[in-house]
Amino acid sequence: MWIYEKRLQFPVKITKTCPKTAQLIISQYGGPDGELSASMRYLAQRYTMPVKEAAGLLTDIGTEELAHMEIICAMVYQLTKDMSIEDAKAAGFDAYYIDHTSALWPQAAAGLPFSAVEFQSKGDAITDLTEDLAAEQKARTVYDNLLRMITDPEVREPLKFLRAREIVHFQRFGEALERTKEKLDPSNFYYFNPEFDKTMMRSFGR
Repeated sequence: MWIYEKRLQFPVKITKTCPKTAQLIISQYGGPDGELSASMRYLAQRYTMPVKEAAGLLTDIGTEELAHMEIICAMVYQLTKDMSIEDAKAAGFDAYYIDHTSALWPQAAAGLPFSAVEFQSKGDAITDLTEDLAAEQKARTVYDNLLRMITDPEVREPLKFLRAREIVHFQRFGEALERTKEKLDPSNFYYFNPEFDKTMMRSFGR
């Protein structure tokens, strides 16, 4: 289904080897609030999203998150491709090196491996869109933290771009949530709706 352009959405040109920085940034690949989780979350949720416009948005943003994952991977690769054993040891990157050398593998900055338990797909439009809003804010916070820690402008510029996109995604999901609430019916519950709640309780025999 995808036709892709064979270039990064934002250029990555890092000239200084720094496995310590790579160890921090890799969290946005395989960490709990990273781009891999985001892409899988949105591309799974779209199937049961009853509001067509919201389903289309999930497809669009889920696809863009794949592009963002590619940017993060390019950054980690460029930061580690020329590292020596001494570089890895000095940066505390030696444990990662033992398992993966300088290959890309999804994990958090703390070393925890990627897990699908870090995101949800509930099939409830309000629940899923609310989680998506929170996911974008959490990812934005991670980028804020990275920008506080990292001073190299070659690394900061892609991070600033990615942070800005999290804000845009948050805004788009907010708009989708409002449109979905306007179209509430038994196919796209659940929001605070007293009459709808009464109907549901009656259907459960309460």
